[in-house]
Amino acid sequence: MIGGKLLFTVPMSPEYNVKVIIMNILPEDRMREVFSRYGLDTDDEFLHHADRYISLMLERNKVLNLTRITDTEGIIQKHLLDSVIVFRFADLKGKFVDVGTGAGFPGIPVKLYRPSLEVTLIDSLNKRIEFLKEVSSQTLDLECIHIRAEEAGRKYREQFDHAAARAVANFDVLCEYCLPLVKVGGTFLAYKGPTEEINTDAPKLFGGETVNIHEYELPDGDKRRIIEVAKISECDKKYPRRKIR
Repeated sequence: MIGGKLLFTVPMSPEYNVKVIIMNILPEDRMREVFSRYGLDTDDEFLHHADRYISLMLERNKVLNLTRITDTEGIIQKHLLDSVIVFRFADLKGKFVDVGTGAGFPGIPVKLYRPSLEVTLIDSLNKRIEFLKEVSSQTLDLECIHIRAEEAGRKYREQFDHAAARAVANFDVLCEYCLPLVKVGGTFLAYKGPTEEINTDAPKLFGGETVNIHEYELPDGDKRRIIEVAKISECDKKYPRRKIR
């Protein structure tokens, strides 16, 4: 702690270290206020680790272009709250995989909110995976895998209790990417905006069944949905296809 500013060491390469200054980017009172509005408790550990993660993300965003949302309120609502609001609708336990995680949403906030979860982050861009490994080494234990989603569905078939994806493709494609990863009895959770027309029959081809569409609104008025899909039978081994149109 120097002059009221918390510092921690972030390894940039095996040869040297760089210190990043954390300046309490996320106001605790505002975080508690926003989350409590949705019935979500936030303890000191969650707030501390969330602040550390976001600080590192914003620092690396200067060169990696991890996110376009960099204002405090946007981060609180559109990244953190929107990630963990899933706990209003689902009781997540066991192994959780975030497909197409990008900068770590929703997987990292989900892990911070429920530390007992075993969280795996999958992304096709190695620069993002290197950033996520950095977060893991500094903040929490994550498995970060550089792999395309369609390849992951074959290599890690039915190894997870829950899969999630946050607006990386349309719902039909996400079902083909994610349901092969989920064990029978598990769930796939698709984070979507308000405009996409959802084909609720799409999961059937991959051993799934749409059980609920959870609609909610962020404090700024943005409307969102989480499509909850149950995995009720094994997925045909021909899915996911190597090229999905």
